[in-house]
Amino acid sequence: MIKKILVSQPQPTSDKSPYYDIARDFGVELVFRPFIKVEGLSSKEFRQQKISLLDFTAVVFTSRHAIDNYFKLAKEMRVNIPEDMKYFCVTETISLYIQKYVQYRKRKVFYGNTGKIDDVVPLMVKHKSEKFLVPLSSVHNDAMTKLLDAKKLNHTECVMYRTVSNDFTEEEARAFDCDMLVFFSPTGIKAFTKNFPGFEQGDVKIATFGPATAKAVEAEGLRLDLQAPTKECPSMTSALKAFLSKNN
Repeated sequence: MIKKILVSQPQPTSDKSPYYDIARDFGVELVFRPFIKVEGLSSKEFRQQKISLLDFTAVVFTSRHAIDNYFKLAKEMRVNIPEDMKYFCVTETISLYIQKYVQYRKRKVFYGNTGKIDDVVPLMVKHKSEKFLVPLSSVHNDAMTKLLDAKKLNHTECVMYRTVSNDFTEEEARAFDCDMLVFFSPTGIKAFTKNFPGFEQGDVKIATFGPATAKAVEAEGLRLDLQAPTKECPSMTSALKAFLSKNN
């Protein structure tokens, strides 16, 4: 019987989150506790990449972290971002987040609908004359570079933030009593095993989202009990509902 589930993500801001439906419908307690956190590079670290923010006429944002750290670095380095800077975002939600830093109506903002960079590339191609800056995490692959190279776009990738372990306090570690753990990245798995060395799984269920996360669980010698997405359950919440319906 599963009574307490630890979800390794920040707590949802909306009351309409399906996670709250799960808590109510199945009588389980949900604890939201990220195992990883994002840390911005200092201006000194960023300067080592020898990139000038003003050399570019457009920025490609794949996350809110990218937006936060782009404008944080600009402020630290006392760079005034030009009003005619163009912004290309993977979703409308991310594009709207730019309002936190600049007056939205004065800027030229473009966004995709799927959350994937592939959806934004056609918009970038329409603005082929721009010089694109792409802020990324320290952990990334070269898929974006290859995609933009294939379209012959003038682009430069740079690291603006890194993902680090969000360590548990001694008190948190002692109070750990969850029946199920939900992971969303291999980095989260590594952070968990760092915080709980010698963890014995026993009856504790482990759920993962994405194939890379599932592989990371198996690489640590742990048992994987629930994997998403699947054709039947495209989201973690739908997978959890199906799992709890069967097991609780």
